[in-house]
This record gives sequence, structure tokens and C-alpha cells, in this order.
Amino acid sequence: MEVVHKSYKFKIAPDNEQKELLAKHFGACRFVFNRYLNIRKETYHAERKSVNYYDNANDLTVLKKEAQFVWLKEINAQSLQSSLRNLDTSYNNFFRRQTKFPRFKSKFDRQSFTVPQWVSIEDGKLKIPKFKKGIEINLHREIEGKLLFATLSKSTTSKYYVSITCEVEHTEFEKTNSKVGIDTGIKDLATLSDGKVYENIKTLKTNLKKLKYQQRQLSKKIKGSNSRLKQKSKLATVHEKVTNIRKDYLHKVSTEIIKNHDVICIEDLAVKNMMKNHKLAQAFSDVSLGTFYTMLKYKANWNNKTVVKIDRFFPSSKTCSNCNYINQDLVLKDREWTCQSCNTVHNRDFNSSINIKNQGLKILSGLGTNSDIKQKRSKAFPLGESMTSEAIPISYAVGG
Repeated sequence: MEVVHKSYKFKIAPDNEQKELLAKHFGACRFVFNRYLNIRKETYHAERKSVNYYDNANDLTVLKKEAQFVWLKEINAQSLQSSLRNLDTSYNNFFRRQTKFPRFKSKFDRQSFTVPQWVSIEDGKLKIPKFKKGIEINLHREIEGKLLFATLSKSTTSKYYVSITCEVEHTEFEKTNSKVGIDTGIKDLATLSDGKVYENIKTLKTNLKKLKYQQRQLSKKIKGSNSRLKQKSKLATVHEKVTNIRKDYLHKVSTEIIKNHDVICIEDLAVKNMMKNHKLAQAFSDVSLGTFYTMLKYKANWNNKTVVKIDRFFPSSKTCSNCNYINQDLVLKDREWTCQSCNTVHNRDFNSSINIKNQGLKILSGLGTNSDIKQKRSKAFPLGESMTSEAIPISYAVGG
């Protein structure tokens, strides 16, 4: 068994008094994040100096002693520190070019705060600091392992949740000695080299009429009115439904693939670049390939399975899986094509999945590399792209 970190998400039912205290926690953690994000930006612009987590933490200790900020003492101190940690992580990820520059948090978006310690469940109630009598929790499944920390959140539909992260001894799926290539796309979510096809359920497209109607109703409401707030909640409810259905389906598909195969070969797609195509952006968003790949990777890691990435420039669709002839005339609308060399009739997606599998196994065995293809990729990066964090002007990511 391997020890992994696993999160369990449950719905909680705070009473009115607890809702008020939760609102204070959400607001205080948001205030701390936004305040010190602004301080970091202003300090850099004024002094060309970087502010780190420890500078922020020391300043927060002094801030809580001031009369106008005494209300911060009502909040769990570790939750405030965790908000600073999140800000510091966001900054570091930006300088590593992993994410965009941190944005200010809004009270109209999903709210959350983290409780790093002293989390327990007793008599069907969630016990955390500042909530003495505990919060009612819907334990719809058993929690395994050692409780590490918890994140409490409030959705845009005013539902309260807790995500409890535990250290768990994970039981791996049995080995199958099966190897598979996966071609993903808009028409079908995934086409496997063994012939299995997972359809694209198109959750967004199915609910698009409802979304458009609720959005039109929202546009008619007066800003700041109660009716507008109610309508925003209705719109958010439809969005939440779409997200939940899609995520549930992706979890089921990814789990089934990992359970049945030991080696999974996929393409290293640039999903963000694909979203820049305005004609296909909505369809790509609906299929949610980035989330699907993330699920495959961490579930494979949990179960000691292997995920092999094929270079995005590899011509998997254009290559004949029978004789390796490359059809340079193939376009996106061609769903079937005939090889001019061996006269084999190919289904575009199935043929691509076979080529992905073959290329992945070559890379895994060390017989195949992507060095020739990577030369093309290098042209996309200008000289001097690797810069230290001090050399990246923060103003590049501020104010558009």
C-alpha cells in the first residue's frame, strides 16, 4: 500500500450564528489576501523590492493590534496565516510561469478558508477552532486515514461544504498488463486503441438554452437590487449543475481507464492554445480535456500505473497505423480516409489512438524519441526566455 493525500468533500449545515461566523472568516481571509497582494504590488513598483511571506506574516501580527483591525482577532489565526501562504504560493507559481499573476478575490465568487490544524469529527459534527459546538455535517461516506487539514467553502449558490484532506493508505488497482493509446477530441471524449469509445456528453450544450434564458433575465435586473442577487443565484445553480454532471462523468471514465490498463499513452495537448480558437472554444470548454488529463495523471500515480505523453506535433491522425504513410492532405473535417500506400480505410480517431499507443511504447522502451519534433517547438520560444523571478516585471501582469 502507498500513502497518499486524499480529500473527502461533505456538505455542512451551519446554523444562523455559525453562518455569521463563517462569513467573518471568509471576509477576513479575503481581506488579508487582497491587502497583502496590493502591498506586494505597490512595494515592487515603488522600491523594486520583493516582499515575502515572512514580511507579510510579521506585518499581520502588528496589524491585529491596531484598533481599526481588532476584528481580525475573532478569526482563527492559523486560517489568516494560511491565506498568506496561498498568496505566497500563487506568487511563486507565477514566477515559475505555471499560472497567471494573482488576482484580487471577490466577495461575489466562491468563498473559502483553510483550517490547518485541530480538525476533528465528533458525534456527526465538524469541530474546528472558533466553532465550539461543532457544525452539522452530512457524512455520506466513511473517512479513512489521518485527518490533516480542512477547507471550508461557500458556493455561489449559498451552499456550504468542507473538504477534509487525509493521509490514506491507498489500495492500488490490480495489474492488467494492458497498454492503451487514447485519442481525445470534441466529437468523442476519448477513443481507445482497443476499440472502446467514450462519448462526449456535451453537458454545456444540453443546458445552453437554460443558461441563455437565465442570463437574459439577469441582464434585465437593476444592479444592486435584491431581485438581481436572486437571479444571479439561479444562474449559478445552472452552472453548478453543468459542472457537477461533467465532473462526475470524467471521474467515472478516468477511473475505468486507469483500472483496466497499466500503460496509458496520451497526447501532450496545449489545451490553453486550443481555447484561443473562437470557433471551437465553447466545444473544448464543454469537453474539459485539461481536467480529464489531470484526473488520469493523479489516479495513475495513486495506482502505480504509467501515463506516457506523446509530443503534440506527432502526426497521429495523418499517419497510417498499418504502413506509416503520412497523409499530408488530411483536414479536420475528414473523419475517415484511405491510405494511398496500402489502401487501408481508417477511422480518424481510432487510427490516431493506435499511433499514439505505438509511439508511447517506443518512448517508454527508449527506442523512440521526440527530439526531432521538439526542434519545432523550440521555435516558439524567443531567446532569453528563461529569466529569474527578479527579472520579470510584475507590471506585465497588472492592469492588462
